[in-house]
Amino acid sequence: MARRKRLLVVMGTRPEAIKLAPLILAAGADAGRFEVLAVRTSQHREMLDQVVGFFGLPILADLDVMRRDQGLAQVTTAILGKLQRLLADVRPDVVVVQGDTTTSFVGALAAFYENVPVAHVEAGLRTYDKRAPFPEEVNRRLISVIADYHFAPTETARLNLLKENVPAETIWVTGNTAIDALLLTLARAAPAAAAPPAPTLLLTTHRRENQGEPMRRICEAVLILLKAFPQLRVVCPMHLSPRVRQVVGPMLGAHPRVSLIEPLGYEAFVLAMNRAHIILSDSGGVQEEAPALGKPVLVLRDSTERPEAVEAGTARLVGTEVGAIVSACRELLTDPAAYRAMAQARNPFGDGHASEQILDVLARSPGESEWRGAAAGTAQAAALPAQAVLQAVIAAEAARSPASLPGVEPA
Repeated sequence: MARRKRLLVVMGTRPEAIKLAPLILAAGADAGRFEVLAVRTSQHREMLDQVVGFFGLPILADLDVMRRDQGLAQVTTAILGKLQRLLADVRPDVVVVQGDTTTSFVGALAAFYENVPVAHVEAGLRTYDKRAPFPEEVNRRLISVIADYHFAPTETARLNLLKENVPAETIWVTGNTAIDALLLTLARAAPAAAAPPAPTLLLTTHRRENQGEPMRRICEAVLILLKAFPQLRVVCPMHLSPRVRQVVGPMLGAHPRVSLIEPLGYEAFVLAMNRAHIILSDSGGVQEEAPALGKPVLVLRDSTERPEAVEAGTARLVGTEVGAIVSACRELLTDPAAYRAMAQARNPFGDGHASEQILDVLARSPGESEWRGAAAGTAQAAALPAQAVLQAVIAAEAARSPASLPGVEPA
């Protein structure tokens, strides 16, 4: 019988945690095949905490890299140093990263430096513009160079990888784990309240490339829509970034039909999407989730790494120009046929079983040469329970640098 695979799952932001939660929970419930060790970098602490708490994720170690006003270089070096030392002692069979954050890229890089195979969840998304989105487009391309397992959410993503000479036998089309998380959340949620009688526009904006003047244009378009449609209401969960709040707050906060609220927990945000009439967003994850709820998404970007949503008709790129945003919203608010065409379009991102497919691949027993972590040190570490290994690692880390000691959270 093949021994259990030790999976080290690395996350640092809210979207990563949402999309990795179903995978972590499914692997944890499959103790005959997997031992799961989940590590958080806390690249974004408050918003990550919401998701970890909601799903009850068994986080064993916190690298605690978040510092006020730190740049990408500081985040990168902080994660790399701490994670590389952890990997050297724990020696997992596979490191699992998701998407395109700095945490994901550095998690893959640290694993490569320690000769541990990397599994990339949501592989193959591309805009082919290295500055849009920034820095995510470059992060995900670099992860693809490192990864050994490429779990593509769609056929389009698989074709992107093949064009980049990624071996076909290392790519699996699984659907997106975002749908797994969404369906799991809806199954747990209380019965939804009736949709509000007045149309509600759910607005989320935070992208680095939209900060500043583009965000001002987005807010201007929203104000024009509010004036044109006296019954329209806008709900805007505010991103924690000061650069977002400095623009959105002053421009929209005083309007009586705009609700500027703190970031919602994941369940509350899913329910907010479900109650909205239109979603206006520059988020990547929303482009995947909203189609499953039958909600039209107007994407506040000029390009998207999720063209499947646009091709299926569930999303439309409107950019950040005032006229384009107003025109697209006006059509959906006044033309029932146009609204139905988007709301009833096919969801291209899967059926909610992506995590199962990913784990089935990882559970297979490849030859020893394929397991780059199958050195003597790996085998010795694998014989110990993950918690015991982590305690030893933490003790060693404390001896090196007490100030950088990662905390251990209860399961």
